[in-house]
Amino acid sequence: MKKPIITILFTIVALMGLAQTKTATITGYSPALKEGTLVIGGAGTSWEIVDSVRAGHFSLTVPVEKLSVGGMACIGEGCPNFSLNLMLKPGVTVTVSGTDCLFPLWKVESPIPEQQTLNRIRDYCRETIVDFIKIEQNRDMAKFDSINLVLMKQELDILSSLPVDVASISKLSNIARMPKNMKDFPYMEQLKNLEKTFAARSPKGFEAQLAEIHTYIYPPKVLQLGDEAVDAELFDMQGNKHHLFDAFADGRYVLLDFWGIGCGPCRMSEPEMREVYERMKGKLEIIGINEDDVSTWKNSDFSKSIIWKNWNDGMRGSSVNSIYCDMGAIPYYVLITPDKRIVWKAMGYNPGWFLGIADVVNGLRIKQDNSANYHFSVRQINTNANGTTIKFRYYGHKDYWFRIVKESYLEANGKRYRLMTADGITLDENNYPAVKATDATNGFQSGLNYSEFTLTFEPFETIPETFDFKEGDGEGAFVIRNISVN
Repeated sequence: MKKPIITILFTIVALMGLAQTKTATITGYSPALKEGTLVIGGAGTSWEIVDSVRAGHFSLTVPVEKLSVGGMACIGEGCPNFSLNLMLKPGVTVTVSGTDCLFPLWKVESPIPEQQTLNRIRDYCRETIVDFIKIEQNRDMAKFDSINLVLMKQELDILSSLPVDVASISKLSNIARMPKNMKDFPYMEQLKNLEKTFAARSPKGFEAQLAEIHTYIYPPKVLQLGDEAVDAELFDMQGNKHHLFDAFADGRYVLLDFWGIGCGPCRMSEPEMREVYERMKGKLEIIGINEDDVSTWKNSDFSKSIIWKNWNDGMRGSSVNSIYCDMGAIPYYVLITPDKRIVWKAMGYNPGWFLGIADVVNGLRIKQDNSANYHFSVRQINTNANGTTIKFRYYGHKDYWFRIVKESYLEANGKRYRLMTADGITLDENNYPAVKATDATNGFQSGLNYSEFTLTFEPFETIPETFDFKEGDGEGAFVIRNISVN
């Protein structure tokens, strides 16, 4: 199937608006910018303000509640796919200017002292940023990871000589998240030493940010499938405290949804989750765990529209994320059974997942473990001397294909039973779901469909109590386990 839709935590996506009233201004000029070039900017992780270049000039009025790291980017001919970090503060105007389209290297004029910290980091890494831009423009992605490591190493080197302020702590926090996404992070010892020196030199007021960084560097053991869930304390938008285990009432399943304001896939998944949540009231509880800073979260119109539990831990999700999530990417989902066992973990959004989960929570007539791929479920089984015929259902978007390979088989009693025929799909080819799965008529949600098809396998020599379906042995093949014949 098409890959899940994922937003890495550090990626800034311009999607959601904030209901804030205080503002800062970003103005800029370069004679090299083409007329109509788009400019986006914002504070924190929400870059939603857009302007277009006129005679080389642009201006952005950015909502911002307090001193924050934000930035801008130009989208157009000759502009790199990069960003320029800026310190923003209510009532302040920041001016950027250059003579070319390489805006990440432009001059920044600002009355905010912390901007000098960002400027020093940028200037120290200037040559590497130039190389980074060239690699991106030449689409030489084979060198992307290596140049990214060089850039992080230089940032770590310069941070040790900078003041501990909002800008330097933000940069350290971004780097500290990397070990969770990168096996054998090569600069771990330097990162640990830098975290200690920051903690020792930090003025008052940064205790929460430093605790968050410490959690990234020294994470607890991440819970895996089959493990028992662990409780955690969070709070809602009114400041009331709650515990994860408060949601396990009346035998409900609980879905943890780790999300962020500026995460496009998080927004894309919300309509399907809302559909399923409405269907499954009393059987499924959803806990949204926001990974933005508290003010961004509280002031977001999107956040205010969420109908399930919408909580925050005050540490951008790090205290709970570090327990449940294997990767620092959002959206990230964890499904927990009523007896508090983890049965499913997934990163990114794949349309149809939650409709499949609704079937499981409602209780599929045939017992099975399809948690490896909630798109698919077994609906009916017929076993006889001529073969074993199984009816499947697949949930997905009408534009997203799925495929079943000819090498699929059943496994029972230590033996394999090969696939003989298929009805309703074409094996080894792209198939698209054609039957509407929801009543939605507009937007992405209206394209959620399902398909039903049957596969016939060699007959069992002895009918087992349970068997496994395996979609071949190739990379990416999935399994439905412990399918009950009765």
